[in-house]
Amino acid sequence: MFQLASFDAGQGPVMGLYRQGDFYPSQSYKDMMEVMSKWEEAEGKLASAAARMSEREPLRGAQLLAPIARPPNLYFAGANYHDHLAEMARVLGLKTPPPGTPGLEPWFLLKSTSTITGPDTTVLRPAGVERLDWEVELAVIIGRPCSRVSVGDALRHVAGYTIANDLSARDRMKRPYEDSSSPFSYDWLQHKSFMGACPMGPAITPAVNIPDVQKLGLKLWVNDVLMQDSNTAHMVYSVAELISSLSHKVTLVPGDVILTGTPAGVGTARGVFLQPGDRVRQAIELIGEFEFTVG
Repeated sequence: MFQLASFDAGQGPVMGLYRQGDFYPSQSYKDMMEVMSKWEEAEGKLASAAARMSEREPLRGAQLLAPIARPPNLYFAGANYHDHLAEMARVLGLKTPPPGTPGLEPWFLLKSTSTITGPDTTVLRPAGVERLDWEVELAVIIGRPCSRVSVGDALRHVAGYTIANDLSARDRMKRPYEDSSSPFSYDWLQHKSFMGACPMGPAITPAVNIPDVQKLGLKLWVNDVLMQDSNTAHMVYSVAELISSLSHKVTLVPGDVILTGTPAGVGTARGVFLQPGDRVRQAIELIGEFEFTVG
């Protein structure tokens, strides 16, 4: 199996093939967005190049970067794991319709693309924030234009998958001067789009190398303590259902990234939040793992 990665060996960011810690710069594409914009062509070319990797010397001393640093759009799905919905209902005393109730659809928000950062970086906790929370998520990268697609056709538009952490400043979710019942009280920008709020990595596994995207284990550790341990099988809406639903609201374009929700085990449910110096490691089957530090 091969992956696609963005990396820097001292001469600026490039993209290429990645296998077991070895880097092979692409001879055809300069960055990941070019690959995604030409995915119909690039998929075959990169697969052919991967078959010849053993004939090349890997690049030494490269540093992994975020797989796709500035996608056209960065969407995230809210409340999309049964176990997470159950824990938040318990902690917050929520009374919501049962997941999957007929007539209900997934809901989405936008996260600023400038929040994306790569592996082994330091994410600064925003000034005044005391409740910085973690959310490991499977990230979907769109490779083909996608508008009003059916659930059955949705996965054909996926180029690949990577790992993201949808970091959340829980104490910035609402404006304190607005009545809590007001629709104007929510502040999604400060809550979800502070600098560094979307660590992403380590690489992109092409969709063709994921036999069943609804059977992937995902985990997250804080300072080597396991906090989240679940499986994409526990999603309320499958990846295909998320893509189909979103494509009926907006046209998805190559390079768009969709974060598909987080499972149980977030800090809010535990009353524990990220502190400066904490190390956060996240992993998903068939994609790998990466770490970042809170500053």
